[in-house]
Amino acid sequence: MSSQDKTCLRCGKNSLVTDIESQEIVCSNCGLVVDEKVTDRRPDRTFSDSVNKSHTGDKSTLIRHDRGLSTVINSADKDSSGNTLSASMRSSIGRLRKWDSRSRVKTSDDRNLRHALGEILKLKEKLSLSDAIAEKAAYIYRKALDKSLIRGRSILAVVAASMYAACRESETPRTLDEVADAIGIRRKEVTTSYRLIFRELELRMPVVDSVSCISKIASNADVSEKIKRDAIKILKKAEKENILAGKHPMGVAASALYLAGVYAGDIRTQKDIADAAGITEVTVRNRCKSLRQVV
Repeated sequence: MSSQDKTCLRCGKNSLVTDIESQEIVCSNCGLVVDEKVTDRRPDRTFSDSVNKSHTGDKSTLIRHDRGLSTVINSADKDSSGNTLSASMRSSIGRLRKWDSRSRVKTSDDRNLRHALGEILKLKEKLSLSDAIAEKAAYIYRKALDKSLIRGRSILAVVAASMYAACRESETPRTLDEVADAIGIRRKEVTTSYRLIFRELELRMPVVDSVSCISKIASNADVSEKIKRDAIKILKKAEKENILAGKHPMGVAASALYLAGVYAGDIRTQKDIADAAGITEVTVRNRCKSLRQVV
């Protein structure tokens, strides 16, 4: 980038150029360095792949084993100009890439963490969760690993328990059955691990609001927006009457949707609503008995 507003102090020619990489302004005629500190004012570059290659580098995150602070050796066997590397150089880069990968994992805890964080990312995609929840799950798993709670236990079970705890803390409606089915283990294993980390890490979970479960059940059962609003009104009235105390939030929300549909003329069977909520028909019937008092 030429600088038209400056001339060289030594030769007097208007031949100054800016080197962004070294942050210097030099004279292309005599080589004099005019300025050694040049601010890079170019906008951040954007790329289509998942790795952030902006000028400021990739952000630090708990979801990555090295927190995003390590060097990444590109897998493409080309130089910065796009030319193909020679056979000897490709062999050297391959060895460097191999040793770079090996150097990141030094202990059994590192291997454990690397495998667990990969499972957290898979579980996040299967349950359609946000990056913030996955980050929270990674934080909980790291704390459990620091307290040696993983030793002798299944990695998948603790990963599922950490993800369920993260969902509970963020008030995202995901049941134990959904988490267990998504990761491919039994519900009992997830429950046991969740109770362990809840007790040992002294987690504080907010009470799940049954209103937050309405949207999920309504989406699964293909219920109209009007019935959703009527169900929320039923839950609000029941909350004022203290009818919801100690009741399972998913069961209460499903029963409210069922009653709202009945009174609106859009009758769905209790089995349809129960399947959409992941509960039994008996739960829907029992909760309906209590909610009919406020309808």
